[in-house]
Amino acid sequence: MKDRFIELWKRLNAKGSAEQEFARLNSMYSRPNRFYHNLKHIQNCLEELDCVQHLVIQPNIVELALWYHDAIYDTQAKDNEQQSAQFAYGICLAAQLPETFANRTRYLILTTKHNSLPNSNEARTLVDIDLSILGRSKEEFDEYEANIRREYDWVPEEQFRQGRSKILKAFTDRESIYFTDFFKKKYEAHAQVNLKRSIEALS
Repeated sequence: MKDRFIELWKRLNAKGSAEQEFARLNSMYSRPNRFYHNLKHIQNCLEELDCVQHLVIQPNIVELALWYHDAIYDTQAKDNEQQSAQFAYGICLAAQLPETFANRTRYLILTTKHNSLPNSNEARTLVDIDLSILGRSKEEFDEYEANIRREYDWVPEEQFRQGRSKILKAFTDRESIYFTDFFKKKYEAHAQVNLKRSIEALS
């Protein structure tokens, strides 16, 4: 993971120490109570990106956004995406990357709120990558759901069930969970099965 981040930093011609920046990210993603939103999640996202590199116009900006999209994560806060987006924006400017690049990175991270339609190839790809876990095997999906519950262990059971069910239903109520043809073909059918099964278990 460290080597990959350093390679991206070099490709972007970003200023400052890539090693120090990775160490900071590693520390943020390794904090207690990050049972799902940790570096393993980022690694899985990057592996999904590798499968669609050829389909993305600007893969470097998608990769940077993936690295930072869950950098700030507090289950008792409601603005994690905004905070992560602003944090990444500041990192881009400190690394002397163009402001247009910094703004685009911030926008891409904000799309991981999954509350609006992504408006570009990069955004559609990024949100599909972030949701790829929904279409993974039953075992992987169930582990994901269990880890989300562990991250919200402070929430009473009934309240969690209601809230989680509402979130999952929002995805099944859409015309499709995924926006890109690649991820629709790869994960849509299995994601629908996983989500419906989880919603039933929560009810």
